[in-house]
Amino acid sequence: MGLEKDIKIRYAEIKDYLWLIENDKYISENVLNYKIENKEIFIVEKNSQIIGWLRYNLFWDNIPFMNMVNFLVEYRKKGLGAKLVKYWEEEMKQKSFKNVLTSTQLNEEAQHFFRKIGYKEIGGLCYYRSLLTESC
Repeated sequence: MGLEKDIKIRYAEIKDYLWLIENDKYISENVLNYKIENKEIFIVEKNSQIIGWLRYNLFWDNIPFMNMVNFLVEYRKKGLGAKLVKYWEEEMKQKSFKNVLTSTQLNEEAQHFFRKIGYKEIGGLCYYRSLLTESC
């Protein structure tokens, strides 16, 4: 994927549980276990240390919905978020999904991030990206 050689993206494993529960304050322990078991979390490592993660679920049971993409503070604004989202999109394409979704709060820096990487607004707070074409 053109990532730096010391950066690795992989599915979360049970060994990542304690790190995730400590760093992701928006998920319960039971849901975290479920997501790890069902491969709904991606981990980003640098030199074998976790520096970020992305988690998702299926909206309406058929559209991958990105719930969270986050990095440790020192790794933000370095292009890694865009690479992680692109990696996730490619994985979703391989699973035959045609679209992906995410949502942000109003007036949030994340809105700029998602617009910059090609997401389009389709509602008040939702963002959408077609995996088949460059446009909506």
